[in-house]
Amino acid sequence: MTTTPLWTKSDTAIDDRAMRFMAGEDAVLDRRLFLYDIEGTRVHADGLADLGAISEEDARSISAALAALRDEFAAGVFVLDERYEDGHTAIESYLTERLGELGKRVHLGRSRNDQVLTALRLYMKDALARSSALCLDAADAALARARAHEYDPMPGYTHLQRAVPSSVGLWMASFAESFSDDAALLIATRDWIDACPLGTAAGYGVNLDLPREAASARLGFERTLINPMHAQATRGKAEAQTLAAIWQAAQSVRRLAWDLSLFSTSEFGFVTLPEGAVTGSSIMPNKRNPDLAELLRGVASVVGGAMAELHQLLGLPSGYHRDLQSSKGALLRGCGSALDALELIPSLISDSMFHLDRMRAAIDPTMYATDVAVGLAADGAAFRDAYRQVGENLDALGEHDAETSLRERVSLGGPGRLALDELGERIEGLRRSA
Repeated sequence: MTTTPLWTKSDTAIDDRAMRFMAGEDAVLDRRLFLYDIEGTRVHADGLADLGAISEEDARSISAALAALRDEFAAGVFVLDERYEDGHTAIESYLTERLGELGKRVHLGRSRNDQVLTALRLYMKDALARSSALCLDAADAALARARAHEYDPMPGYTHLQRAVPSSVGLWMASFAESFSDDAALLIATRDWIDACPLGTAAGYGVNLDLPREAASARLGFERTLINPMHAQATRGKAEAQTLAAIWQAAQSVRRLAWDLSLFSTSEFGFVTLPEGAVTGSSIMPNKRNPDLAELLRGVASVVGGAMAELHQLLGLPSGYHRDLQSSKGALLRGCGSALDALELIPSLISDSMFHLDRMRAAIDPTMYATDVAVGLAADGAAFRDAYRQVGENLDALGEHDAETSLRERVSLGGPGRLALDELGERIEGLRRSA
């Protein structure tokens, strides 16, 4: 049986079709936010007790009932489904059923607006923390492979054309730094949104001296959003920034997945992907398809699509507008897709097999041209003259050794000076700051 919406009055006529449209996917989406909403409700009840609006005993009763709801939800006994307009309705209905009149009092001094803002902020903080930790795991995995193959040669490409001798160490170190940079951005974004909106109600404050700063501390926020109109105006903006940071990590995933899928083709043969990362064809018995890498390539587009949805919602005047309900699905879809992908990256990096002999064999003599031109210029020739001289005599470059080429390129970060220890220290520093 469907519950009565929280906003209904005794003479309210409810159009079932309109209700279905307005509720949308809220009940389903709120399953991802339900535990955060329960925690926000518990802290709000504690604040009401601080004010004397309810007794300490009442607050303990509410806390115990919310703990029971949390356990029942986790066990699948309580199901958040289409009976409820949203998670907020489900919580208040449960409390009222368990506690009678006391359950009806829990909404004093708050709105569904600051409820969802609080739950979403808590979710985003966790999503950003998890994604930064996973990025650092991926960075560690890439750094380990860079250390193991620091001077193992492979071709370096520009425009997908053979360019200069490179190394597996340089290739993998690029991902160690890329994922660590992503982690730094995710950590900074988490700090940026680490502000509590609980107690801002519908955006105009309430005639109660709610202990807002105490509530922020109880929920683990670093600071409190002060102005209630501003708090409402952050809806969508915080989600868009969260997705923007996560998109950067998804972009690193896409580049890695592209490299692995490309280098695992027969034409390259540099990499064999783990058995768990490939599938077969339904018709061609010989196929070994890099499906995991290909699907990982698509994750950035899912996050980017979610960002585009949010950008189309923003630009509203001050105050809450129901359009913003649509931001919830975009955020949860984008974050969920990226987190699922990031969980797979460390093992994909660690378990892929590198065929070092194939990589070395793909380095042809003309790829030493840049080394020769730089060497001539270092000996006193104008670089442009050396460039032309070498370019006109590619067949006369002589014999060269890949390892020597790598070790002589000692500019910071180059194959001869990868600075892997410095990268490792940066990763560990980010773990500490997170």
